[in-house]
Amino acid sequence: MRPRLSMIAATATATATATAAAAMLALAPTATASSAASAAQDPPSGQGGQAVFAKGGIRCTIGFNVRKSDTYYFLTAGGCAKQGQKIYADPALSVELGTVVSVMNVAVALVVYVEPHVERPGSVLLYPGSRDITAAGRASVGQQVCRSGSTTGLRCGTVTALNQSVSFPEGTMTGLARTNICSEPGDNPGAPYFTGTTALGVGVGGSGNCSSGGTSFYQPINEILSAYGVNVY
Repeated sequence: MRPRLSMIAATATATATATAAAAMLALAPTATASSAASAAQDPPSGQGGQAVFAKGGIRCTIGFNVRKSDTYYFLTAGGCAKQGQKIYADPALSVELGTVVSVMNVAVALVVYVEPHVERPGSVLLYPGSRDITAAGRASVGQQVCRSGSTTGLRCGTVTALNQSVSFPEGTMTGLARTNICSEPGDNPGAPYFTGTTALGVGVGGSGNCSSGGTSFYQPINEILSAYGVNVY
């Protein structure tokens, strides 16, 4: 009789285990669907040095994420700097990042994020990795500066001149800093220029290439922050 009781106990245990497993499996799809829905609701975001796009085949770069109180924006430049223009994370224009709310010095734009009260990272891409930007500063001639762009990655050089005026298709831009950092299509306009963890400016264009060398220009960050009343993180 003892073996029979043991078999009954084992059968009961197996039945209970199977019932619990079935219950867990029944709940699993709901939990997975809930997680997927939560991920789908996360608002789009970007970092400095990331390519962004607009209608008409326009491609620019995020300079820096900035904020005013609890409202989050990003800076860019060039063809993306048109009041009311929608900016996207992809060339198919399927993921909207935000809308241009202000333009200064012909072609430097402030873009408010969709869902603007959700915090975004205050970092720039280093290709690979990223670096948090914690302050804004003013460069001097001879100072080292780096630029992040989605075509040629991270490039560094020096500031060669200040208070430059340069004519671009959008018009003449003044008060620019000139560097000996190369730039290729897709890097500028809009690229972040920085040293260490300090933001220095937003790229507006340049000449030459990264094979034979070149020159690039940026709008100093302090003037941009002051004009828009925003801050880096």
